Amino acid sequence: MTFFVKRAIRDIIGNRLLNAITIVIIALSIIIVSAFALVVVNTSDLIISWKKGIRIMAYLRPDVPNENLQSVEQEIKKMHGVQSVLYISKIQAMDLLKKEMKRHDSLLDGLSENPLPDALEIQMIPSSRNREEIEMLATQIESIPLIEEVEYGRRWLGRFANIINLFKLAGYALGGLFFMAAVFIVANTIRLLLYSRQEEIEIMRLVGATDRFIKAPFYIEGLIQGALGGMIGIFSLFLIFIFICSNIEQTSSFGLFHIRFLPFDVIAGIVIGSMFVGWFGCYLSLNQFLKS
Repeated sequence: MTFFVKRAIRDIIGNRLLNAITIVIIALSIIIVSAFALVVVNTSDLIISWKKGIRIMAYLRPDVPNENLQSVEQEIKKMHGVQSVLYISKIQAMDLLKKEMKRHDSLLDGLSENPLPDALEIQMIPSSRNREEIEMLATQIESIPLIEEVEYGRRWLGRFANIINLFKLAGYALGGLFFMAAVFIVANTIRLLLYSRQEEIEIMRLVGATDRFIKAPFYIEGLIQGALGGMIGIFSLFLIFIFICSNIEQTSSFGLFHIRFLPFDVIAGIVIGSMFVGWFGCYLSLNQFLKS
């Protein structure tokens, strides 16, 4: 194994230009694919954090009697997925609105009457904070006669889910395209190296060298190319990530969401995937060359 590794490293150093081009192509492919993975990871985190604070607002019809209000609360509490129900009177709602509009609360002083309705704020248990169960619960609440309207960010929930799916599909498509491109480039690089060493390989066969003995250094070379390309791509993306994050922190005065880099298991998977690309490109070239 030591002999094969030394031979692979010697071939990489001896054909620096071809191998450098291959490693750079793999690194660029990794940067683009990893960038999509980074967007998907952070967008998924955003949706998870948003779902933690998700709530359903049920607006009551005007002048609902207190005894009927209590029965509505009890009915909603019995529904599947409900964690708590909080009654917010229109007076409380107006006070909250004034606090949120501290600089513009004078706009509310001219109102002759409070236009806000009484409402019930429904918090859901964590296991029921998916789109289907939220919509189902909202439909059940909306069917209660004393409820006039139900609001739970229906449009935003659907849009966020569609955006996540779109990024995932784009990431899979780009990943497939760059996988094929990287394999093609690695295969051509190894094929050129094989043709440059054709006489040496023929002599090795004449003296009894097996195909496995001939292939081993090239497989190791492909693995090294893939590993270097993957690590360079991830490191380059990390530098870009640090640069963008530092600029965002300098230009913004608040942080509503913490952006994070790819987790270690994803990075390890990307590097292993890039090593597989290098190995598979070698495999295709070697099989074709040795058969001919």
